[in-house]
Amino acid sequence: MKKSLLLCIALAAGFIVGCSKTETAAPAKEAAHHHEHKPPHGGAPVELGEEENHVEFVLDAPNGKLQAFVMDGELENFVRIAAPSLEIAAQVSGHQEKLILQPIANNATGEKVGDTSLFEAQADWLKTTPTFDAVLKEITVHTKTYTNIAFNFPKGSDEKAKK
Repeated sequence: MKKSLLLCIALAAGFIVGCSKTETAAPAKEAAHHHEHKPPHGGAPVELGEEENHVEFVLDAPNGKLQAFVMDGELENFVRIAAPSLEIAAQVSGHQEKLILQPIANNATGEKVGDTSLFEAQADWLKTTPTFDAVLKEITVHTKTYTNIAFNFPKGSDEKAKK
């Protein structure tokens, strides 16, 4: 009986020691974080600075209208600005076209001219021109002014933004 008791104690001790070992597995490699922006209106995202802010350009071709939404660095929130207008110089069929986007008020959000995130322009050439290269001449967001921002419509300029 003493032998079987000692054998049981030895087996139990061996079992406890064996189960209490923690194996050191190689740490799993974490997947690289892929930072991605999605334009909320499906438009062309144009980066301002180092992702400080964005402008999303949206074309309504049947009506010949181009909208510009001023957005934050993540393309998630609208940013109101006080600009009286935004100017774009576009290369269309070998010549330059100028668009002056006017501020748009929105009673539902409380945005008004002089405090809005939406600007619009209308031109007949927008009805038949689905792609063009352009330069946003100047835009001030908060206290920072960005000038001569080149982009392509509909690609935009923000490589991180995926549609």
